[in-house]
Amino acid sequence: MIRWLRYLFLIALALSLLTVALANRAPVVVKTLPDDMAAFLGFGWSMELPLFVVIFAGIVAGLLIGFLWEWFREHKHRAAAATKAREVAQLRREVASLRDAKAQPKDDVLALLDSRKAG
Repeated sequence: MIRWLRYLFLIALALSLLTVALANRAPVVVKTLPDDMAAFLGFGWSMELPLFVVIFAGIVAGLLIGFLWEWFREHKHRAAAATKAREVAQLRREVASLRDAKAQPKDDVLALLDSRKAG
């Protein structure tokens, strides 16, 4: 059921993006600098693209910036989780070594015999 809903959503998204692309085929000029500033500085880059390419590029750039921003923002949480994971692993190793070193005899008679041998 969920798989079909996902496919239905992807088909609807593809159709809406295709509709936006077909409705915005007119070429637009994308410039890095305004005309006056480009003339003053002596360089200016411009390119003619269909409007839907500009729209989709803006959406993709916004998503990438958002993902990167969130990844950097969560760095402290990932670092803290990694530190805690290392501490847990170290404590588990310590508990295992202490269990091996301080293993108690299972029988009281054996414990009495071991204490006589030691003392």
